[in-house]
Amino acid sequence: MNAINLVIGAALFLVLAYRFYGAFLKAKAITIDESRLTPAVRLNDNRDYVPTNKWIVLGHHFAAIAGAGPLIGPVLAAQFGYLPGTLWILIGAVAAGAVHDVIILFASVRHDGLSLAEIAKREIGPFSGVITSFAIILILIVAMAGLALAVVNALYNSPWGTFTVGITIPIAIFIGIYIRYLRPNKIGEATVLGVALVILGVVLGPFIQNSSFAHYLTFNREQLTILLASYGFLAAILPVWLLLAPRDYLSTYMKIGTILIIALGVIIVHPMIQMPAVTDFVHGHGPIIHGKVWPFMFITIACGAISGFHSLIGSGTTPKMITNEKDIFPIGFGGMLIESFVSLMALIAATHLYPSDYYAINTTPEVFSKLDHSIRTVKELPALSQMVGENVAGRPGGAVSLAVGMTSIFSKIPFFKFLASYWYHFAIMFEALFILTTIDAGTRVGRYILQEMGGHFYKPLKNIHWWPGVILTGGFISFAWGFLVYGGSVSTIWPLFGTANQLLATMALAIGTSFLIRHGKAKYIWVTLIPLIFLAVTTITAGIENITDDYYPKGMYLLTGISCFIIMMVLAMLIDSAIRWKIMLSEKS
Repeated sequence: MNAINLVIGAALFLVLAYRFYGAFLKAKAITIDESRLTPAVRLNDNRDYVPTNKWIVLGHHFAAIAGAGPLIGPVLAAQFGYLPGTLWILIGAVAAGAVHDVIILFASVRHDGLSLAEIAKREIGPFSGVITSFAIILILIVAMAGLALAVVNALYNSPWGTFTVGITIPIAIFIGIYIRYLRPNKIGEATVLGVALVILGVVLGPFIQNSSFAHYLTFNREQLTILLASYGFLAAILPVWLLLAPRDYLSTYMKIGTILIIALGVIIVHPMIQMPAVTDFVHGHGPIIHGKVWPFMFITIACGAISGFHSLIGSGTTPKMITNEKDIFPIGFGGMLIESFVSLMALIAATHLYPSDYYAINTTPEVFSKLDHSIRTVKELPALSQMVGENVAGRPGGAVSLAVGMTSIFSKIPFFKFLASYWYHFAIMFEALFILTTIDAGTRVGRYILQEMGGHFYKPLKNIHWWPGVILTGGFISFAWGFLVYGGSVSTIWPLFGTANQLLATMALAIGTSFLIRHGKAKYIWVTLIPLIFLAVTTITAGIENITDDYYPKGMYLLTGISCFIIMMVLAMLIDSAIRWKIMLSEKS
């Protein structure tokens, strides 16, 4: 199949969905009040609550929600073929993901930008509030570990990649200072300058790699894990305008620009999709994902269709930056549809590779050697490794195969092949940039939630301006997910990440349903209730199979325990929600 058919079809589908289904939700399910002061305006503290230009907020929000999930998830799910992933990415994003995102964002803005747990407490009750708090902390730690792992696998022993990603941190700090003090509100100038500096970081990459101090930027997996956790800690405690917002904003330009370039490359090259529409692994026993297409594809693609992590951003950093309620819809609903398109482009890049090359990259040599001979004979892998300047075999996690697939498409454009090494490392940087934006925003959200929870036991902790509390909670979250990454792998963390992430989305949809009922929109609760039921059944099934069918490696009792605990908390929260819905509906009737 020619990839251009998918690109054009997906773009048309998403535009029509925004225009019609999105307009329906905006008119019926949520009621925007442009005259109502937002939390960013009323509670402005110049650190967490900061009225921010809507384009910067969109950039931050999109960069924070579109981390590794829409890039890595579809690449790993390509094991099942291109058709199952394509259908879920498009239908799931419109019917579930975008609805989930915009309603939670709207609810948080109406609740002073408070966290999902606090919204649950107010909309459902104290019991669900407590359960949601503990579930969010656990899920957040697992999610950060799963996302960070992709960066570690992409950047270890790669001074070029480490430099190009690392240099974005001081660039972001400079741009934050530039917008706030040097040239206030000159967004256009800052954008051009910031993007130019980031691109310069890519151009300087090969000189760094071949320089005498390249060894200072060559790290193993354990060292990179410590560095990433340290970055997450700093991003969680520094003022949002200094690092988080400008870095996310610049990253969004890089990501959207890159995806548009890939789409253009597909249009020019007309690449064929080499992966079958459906593979034999839909029945299970795959080398990357061990379970069947249902339910495991739905937890693997994760952020590309619906993601519970989005509810943490939509009730964390984003609602504290929105200046006017009219910006909620394009940021919440529109941001998810853009992410869906990104996911499809990632799927195309992965399925453009020959299946044997795809499996050789995404499995360890031991696993690959045990595959059937028909899919074990590599075709273009040696040439691809030579073209990008690195051995790409045996680098599981999805990030490398995505970068190789993107590079393969562009190398077919006349005169572009000699730039293949640059493009590969640019693609690695582009992926790592967005994973880091999820890590920094997620760690900060975790800090907020821990402070809210801790404030019930020690009142000063609830004060987000109390520096000892900020440092303590930010440090705890960073250490916790860093610990999981330090001793984990793709096969141990990603299944738990996918399950936990989608269970969080289930909880968020339950909270959104309660919000609609309480605020007089009971006749429209089907927009959240239908995806809630599907997601709950699918994800709980996946979680149980992970445990009972030994999909977790032997001895991983920590992961098994976390899975059991999260599933029990979600079931308890859903029962509590159903009881509350019955009471509220009876009161309204």
